[in-house]
Amino acid sequence: MSVFDGLRFRKVYSPIHNLDPRVKFIYVCAVFVAAILFGEILPLIALFLMSIPFVLLAGVQKEWLRSLRGAAFLATFIFLVNIASSFFTSGYVLTAANVETAAAMTLRFVVLVESFSVFFLTTSPDHLGLALEQSRVPYEFAFAFTTAVRFVPVLAEEAQTIMDAQKARGLELEKGGFLKRIRNYIPVLIPLIVSAIRRSLELAEAMESRAWGATKKRTNLYALKLLRGDFALLAINVAVLAVAIYVRLYVPVPTLSKLFWV
Repeated sequence: MSVFDGLRFRKVYSPIHNLDPRVKFIYVCAVFVAAILFGEILPLIALFLMSIPFVLLAGVQKEWLRSLRGAAFLATFIFLVNIASSFFTSGYVLTAANVETAAAMTLRFVVLVESFSVFFLTTSPDHLGLALEQSRVPYEFAFAFTTAVRFVPVLAEEAQTIMDAQKARGLELEKGGFLKRIRNYIPVLIPLIVSAIRRSLELAEAMESRAWGATKKRTNLYALKLLRGDFALLAINVAVLAVAIYVRLYVPVPTLSKLFWV
């Protein structure tokens, strides 16, 4: 469940936390497009390293590493699937190029998880909802999205609590075959679903008691404004996209297997 820690906002005063959520989301989109453009491992390593200064400036190193550690299982699965498909489609031969391609696909996934983790760790759900409203997104959709962002980490923490309680009662989740392990999680899923339904009903009652949706024209206490740091990050976003597109079109990107081929 540690991967969901990367979706939980940490209220810390830092230059990254103070940036406009819209500009940070543009940065995530720029990294996403750049990662999709490249299938070689060297540009993906550069994209991975590019987000580390943002993590250090935001002071969320522990939470960021925890989210990456939580995504390690899925990253390993992606690597093994790519290795297996390359092995069976190339005449049962595994080459260094195939291993590098599988590592590049895995690193692409890690880059996407990394960028989204930095975004959610440094962006308040309140500011995120305000940014969506100021971007002309209907308030109902903005409210639904921000509510999901708030409750996913809460449900993940509650699931971990239920798992610990069931283990204390003698439930063995890690023993048995694949199907046996799936059946072992039924005593965890049922209380979690009941708790989620109860929480949704409480939220609905709270919304009704506050006359949610009674007026179509809403007002906000605060308004987001682009500052100097936001324009600087916007310039970085444009530069990243421009460099990625130029390299993709005009610069041949070498692979590690060719650079170190003996």
